[in-house]
Amino acid sequence: MPEGDVVLRTARRLHEALAGQPLSVADLRVPSLATADLTGHDVEEVVSVGKHLLMRVAPDWTLHSHLRMDGSWHVFRTGARWTGGPGHTIRAVLGNTQWTAVGYRVHDLALVRRRDEAKLVGHLGPDLLADDWDLTEAVRRLHAEPQRPIGEALRDQRNVAGIGNLFLSETLFLSGVDPWRPVGEVPAIETLLERARRLMTASVAHLGQSTTGDTRRGQGQWVYRREGEPCRRCGTTVRRGQQGAQTEERSTYWCPSCQPGSGPGPTSGAPDSAASRAAAGSRIPRRD
Repeated sequence: MPEGDVVLRTARRLHEALAGQPLSVADLRVPSLATADLTGHDVEEVVSVGKHLLMRVAPDWTLHSHLRMDGSWHVFRTGARWTGGPGHTIRAVLGNTQWTAVGYRVHDLALVRRRDEAKLVGHLGPDLLADDWDLTEAVRRLHAEPQRPIGEALRDQRNVAGIGNLFLSETLFLSGVDPWRPVGEVPAIETLLERARRLMTASVAHLGQSTTGDTRRGQGQWVYRREGEPCRRCGTTVRRGQQGAQTEERSTYWCPSCQPGSGPGPTSGAPDSAASRAAAGSRIPRRD
C-alpha cells in the first residue's frame, strides 16, 4: 500500500535517477500543466512529505504528486520499453539521458514556486519518517481532540503524516490498543508513535510491508486484511470496522481479545467483502 514508507522509497529512487541532471524530457499530461515546460532545467532533489512527493527543479520550481491508492512511479533506462501499465494511465514523463521516470495514475500534479510548497503540504502533521520527526508536536496534535478514537486520529494526516490503514492497524495491534479507544485514554501514546515509526522505517529498507517478520505471501501482517481469520497470537477471529466521517471512512482491523475495549458501534463492523471493497474503491479518495 502507498503509505509513507512506499512514498519515501519512491522519492529516493526518483532522486537517484534524476537529481543533478537536466531534464531532456518533461511531459506533464494533465490539462492544467499542458503548457508547462521544465525541459533543460536541473532536478535538484526529490523528497517525500508524508504521502506527498515533491520534485524540486531549478531554479525555483516544485512538482507535486500524490500516489493515493493506485498511483506509482516507474524508472526505466532511457530508451527502454515502459511496462508500468496502459499508456492512457500515464500522467507524467520526466527523464534525462540515462533514466526516465514514468508516473502511472499519479494524482494531484501541481507545479508551484518553491515558496508555495506550504499550500500543498503545510497542513500536514509531523512526518513519521522525517529525519526531524517531532514526537512532541505529534502528541500535542493528537491530544487536542482527546475524545476522538485513536484509530481515526492517527490516520488524520493533520496529526501525523505518512501512516495509513496498514501500519495503523498493525501498530495498534502490537500496542494492545482498541482502535475505538479515545485518544485521551491511551496510555504511553509516545511509545505507540515510536513503534509506528520503527515499523515504517524497517519497511523503507525492505521491499514488502511485513510487520510479523515473515515476508512470505499472506504472512506479513498480524491483522491487516485478515478479517474472519484467526489472530496469529490468540486465535480469536480478526475483525474489520469502518472509522472516520461518512464520506471518508477507512477500514481498521483488530483482534477483540488482544485489543480489549468497547470496539466499534453497531454499524462500524460490517464484514469485508468483494462488493464492499468495490464500493469503497469507487469513492473519490482524499488527498492526505
